[in-house]
Amino acid sequence: MLTLDLARRLLEAAEEEARDGGFKLAFVVVDAGGHLVAVARMDGADWITPEVAHGKAWTAAAYRVPSAEHGEKAKNLIAFAGSISIATQGRYTPQVGGLPIVIDGEVVGGMGASGAKGTEDEAVVRAALERVLG
Repeated sequence: MLTLDLARRLLEAAEEEARDGGFKLAFVVVDAGGHLVAVARMDGADWITPEVAHGKAWTAAAYRVPSAEHGEKAKNLIAFAGSISIATQGRYTPQVGGLPIVIDGEVVGGMGASGAKGTEDEAVVRAALERVLG
């Protein structure tokens, strides 16, 4: 189950990973329905980064796969991606940096990061998930 305590531990682990990598990021944790559970923006991270991280987390939770997988889909299905973005009030964010949160084989939410290169955002999220969830 995704709890506020678990979300906070994920944010703390992500912040430590980001700091170790020299990144200034924002992180968002959402539940399986894409609803916000926790958000954090590191000092010095751009003002827009929480919004982008939220979209990545939402996309990973909604589709139960890394948000990056939808980046490839969006390249080939531009009208689809635009339509989904409109239908979800802009939450659909097919960019690298969001991963589903899986507990006991079930997707219970998503976590996204923004502020560095997408691959770096995703690496920080992955490390935080591994550190906290094993």
